[in-house]
Amino acid sequence: MIGPMPGTNLTRDEAQQRARLLEVASYDVALDLTSSETTFESTTTLRFRCAETGAETFADLVGATVHEVVLNGTALDASQVYADHRIALAGLQADNELVVRATLPYSRTGEGLHRFVDPADDRVYTYSQFEVPDARRVYTTFEQPDLKSRFTFHVTAPADWVVVSNAATPEPEALDGSRAVWHFPATEPMSTYITAIVAGEYHAEHDVYRGKHGDIPLGHYCRQSLVEHMDTAELVKLTSQGFAFFEEAFDYPYPFGKYDQLYVPEYNMGAMENAGAVTLRDEYLPRSRQDASFYEFRASVILHEMAHMWFGDLVTMRWWDDLWLNESFAEWACYHAAVEATEFDESWTGFTNARKNWALRQDQLPSTHPIAADNHDLQAVEVNFDGITYAKGASVLKQLVAWVGLENFLVGLRAYFRAHAFGNSDFSDLLSALETASGRELDSWAKEWLQTSGVNTLTPRSETDADGAYTAFRIEQTATVEHPTLRRHRLGIGLYDEVDGHLVRRTSVEVDVDGETTEVAELVGVRQPDLLLLNDGDLTYAKIRLDERSLATVVGGLGRLDDSLARALCWGAAWDMTRDAEMRATDFVELVLGNIAGETDAFGSSRIPGYASQAVHHFSDPAHRPALRARWEGGLRDLLDAAEPGSDHQLTFSRALASAARSEESVALLEGLLDGTAGIEGLVVDTDLRWTLLSALAREGAADDARIDAELERDHTISGQERAASARAARPTAEAKAAAWELAVVRDDVPNETQRSVVLAFMQPGQEEVLRPYVARYLEVAETLWEDKGTQRASTALEWLFPRPMASPELLEQVTTWLRESPANPAAKRYVREGAADVERYLAGQAHDRG
Repeated sequence: MIGPMPGTNLTRDEAQQRARLLEVASYDVALDLTSSETTFESTTTLRFRCAETGAETFADLVGATVHEVVLNGTALDASQVYADHRIALAGLQADNELVVRATLPYSRTGEGLHRFVDPADDRVYTYSQFEVPDARRVYTTFEQPDLKSRFTFHVTAPADWVVVSNAATPEPEALDGSRAVWHFPATEPMSTYITAIVAGEYHAEHDVYRGKHGDIPLGHYCRQSLVEHMDTAELVKLTSQGFAFFEEAFDYPYPFGKYDQLYVPEYNMGAMENAGAVTLRDEYLPRSRQDASFYEFRASVILHEMAHMWFGDLVTMRWWDDLWLNESFAEWACYHAAVEATEFDESWTGFTNARKNWALRQDQLPSTHPIAADNHDLQAVEVNFDGITYAKGASVLKQLVAWVGLENFLVGLRAYFRAHAFGNSDFSDLLSALETASGRELDSWAKEWLQTSGVNTLTPRSETDADGAYTAFRIEQTATVEHPTLRRHRLGIGLYDEVDGHLVRRTSVEVDVDGETTEVAELVGVRQPDLLLLNDGDLTYAKIRLDERSLATVVGGLGRLDDSLARALCWGAAWDMTRDAEMRATDFVELVLGNIAGETDAFGSSRIPGYASQAVHHFSDPAHRPALRARWEGGLRDLLDAAEPGSDHQLTFSRALASAARSEESVALLEGLLDGTAGIEGLVVDTDLRWTLLSALAREGAADDARIDAELERDHTISGQERAASARAARPTAEAKAAAWELAVVRDDVPNETQRSVVLAFMQPGQEEVLRPYVARYLEVAETLWEDKGTQRASTALEWLFPRPMASPELLEQVTTWLRESPANPAAKRYVREGAADVERYLAGQAHDRG
């Protein structure tokens, strides 16, 4: 069990004080992974300089049994100096050496050094995950990003293991018949959170990228049971395209020698930018058929982590206030690179259909925060890996690129990398470089875009004459009362006409929007189009509204619009209007059913049915909901029947129908597809789709434990175990929910990804009666979950176990009272408050749908 403990919550003030005092010369870290199946041995030799002779400070080490602490040759009493996960250091000299020998536990939560035994073949795999503050769970550290150093790792492990770290892997030195030690060379200067140790019975494949600055050795690693699924040639191609693009765009050689990408199990996030040793979810090596959006997203993840090698690893933020700089930049860069350098040349459309909607939702929650958040301590940091830090930041950087021009932007970046290589910086350094390159004053832009919260709404207002030409045209900008900032926007206005059954762009004009009202003189005298689209080209970050004529055009046939990015903006506007109770949920569902079959963007076709499902289950009038559910289910069956055999649409609609199935007819179809008595031409019912079908049957009470056990026998992998746990949690019985609750919030021995699978499947629309007791239970555990279970488990449970299916005025009142009276951790309250905000939005949408 890992929870926030005294001494682990480093504050910004403490970090600044320690940075003023210390300069860290080197870390020498020896890890022995052969001592136990539950613990490992860690010996750290830390050499550092101190600016004030006689000063005091502390080193970080979490959850350790400390055997020895030696400072400058003097043994200290570990029981006296090691408390609250900090090692007190007093009487420092100008030059210091600290040696700490300790035993530490392996993790089952994906934080620190995670250990995994593959149920497919009993092989053992370990890997580290250190962002934000978890290197201190593996070795003694000064755990903050601005105390960079060089690291020399020595890893003792079974002789037949593969061991990888940030520096090039050496030949192991045999110790005895079964063990060996890997003595890695020293790294380049880097922060603790991007160091890495990955060790186990991994399969490895090697290649070389030969670029303008020389050769970069490439490694790809996975579990032995996934070897047949590692499409190495495709991964090498993407990696090589990324290096060619970034080395040219940034005009700075890749700084870390070799580049390994390691696909690891039970991973909490998408990937992590460890310098030269990137770890990624091994679900990115799919064992079953996936649609195109999967591969487009995987490419963006690979490119995102590669961009971090420059932005984040080479030049690192001074403190986590500038976390957004790392993540927003890498997010922008990965989509820019995908469009410019890979086959995924419409990736900005996928970004608009998926990532940007994530940002817009996050930015309208009560927990919204500026992109440049005030991360005053580590607890504040850990809840801000969200849609604002990633996707809103990337959208705003896209606006900045439009504001200063792409070439000026890149010129500024190149100067920034050269000036701060292997060091730390803050946003003012980047802003200064961009101002110099572009000649534009950017401080006021930064204040309005980066240091304020919330999203603006842009609405077209116009008058026309008898011939349909505009006599006046303006853009109105509004903001919420809570976040009233009106921003400057560089945006396009697209005019689309129906021509031979297609909506075709007649023209587009770019304007600068500033203040409450912006007159657009260029459109006066111009004939009104069938579709007037604000933010054409998606240059800015804002909610856009469609005028009455344009909305009718969209509802009447969005599929006639050939431009995929323009369609994405229309889909987004309609979904946003639904969430804002300006478009009926019923109408949004009809919009999707009528137009999704013609959607060509991979993310559009895969994600938009999910938005419609939310409209059905949460935003529709409860009195009308059974009829709308039936309409949605029947419409999906029609779409599935009409889909081209073997197409991505067919796969997407089969998954969506499984999610929507309630009727006897649909349940019988799922049964038939699963047992082979029914078939749909071109639809291959492979391992993953079998679990999707079985989980739907379990949700409807048509699959019991024995049937889930039988499927698990067919797929006795960790993925199978996770999918089985999910199917059990989805069942509509009190016994199933009680067992799932135990796994989700009580037990500590459940692996992180298994817990996550259970949590995601627990709250099912249509199971309100069996779920009702869990409203009180949720609020009860929310009091202490953050302290009891730690960041990863608590945040997952608090977000996804919130009882959204029971949305009602009574639930809102109950939760509001709890928020007012509970002494729970502020981080826990954040997730409860977000759930309450969703309920408010659902109730407004339901009232609007009722008409």
